[in-house]
Amino acid sequence: MRATRSTYRTTLLAVAIVACSPPAESGSAAGAASGTAGQASVADNESQPDIVRIAVGSKDHTTLVTALKAADLVNSLANAGPFTVFAPTNAAFDKLPSGTVSSLLKPENKSALAGVLTHHVTTSALELSFFTDGQMVGMADGVSEKITKKGSDTFIGGAKVIGSIRGSNGWVHVIDAVLVPPSK
Repeated sequence: MRATRSTYRTTLLAVAIVACSPPAESGSAAGAASGTAGQASVADNESQPDIVRIAVGSKDHTTLVTALKAADLVNSLANAGPFTVFAPTNAAFDKLPSGTVSSLLKPENKSALAGVLTHHVTTSALELSFFTDGQMVGMADGVSEKITKKGSDTFIGGAKVIGSIRGSNGWVHVIDAVLVPPSK
C-alpha cells in the first residue's frame, strides 16, 4: 500500500507540475509576434484567425505588428474580445511626419504609442454595414471618432476603410491613414 500511495503522489505531483508549467514556444506566427507567453502564443492553425493573427499574416501591416509588440498589446488583442480594429497599413504609417513612428517605438514612449494604438480599437465586433453617416464611434482610449459615408465608401476620422476581414474575436477594418487621438 505504501508503494502505491507513493507512486500515486509522485504521479499527481508530476501532473501538477506539467499543468502549471508555462507553455512551450509554439512557433506560431502570433506567438512569435508577441515575444511573451500569453493568449497570442497559443498554437491554433485550425480555427478562424484572431485579429493578431490576421495582422501578423499581412505584409501590409508589419509596422502595426511592430507597434503592437512595442506597446505590449499583442496578448490583449488576441483575447476573446470582441474587438473592432481599424488597422492602418504600412503606407498609412509612412504618411506621418518623418521620425514619428521611430520615436513612438522607443521604450520611453510606450505609453504614448499605446494611446495611439488604443485609439484604433473599439470593444465591440462591428462589421462595416453597422456604421452610418455621422455616427460617433467610441474608441478604447475613451475618445470618439466620426464615421462618414461617401457613396459606397466608409471613412473614420478621415481615414478610408479599404478592406474588412472577420476574425474569430472581431473585425479588422483596414484603413489608409493613422487615426491621431487629440492631445490631452
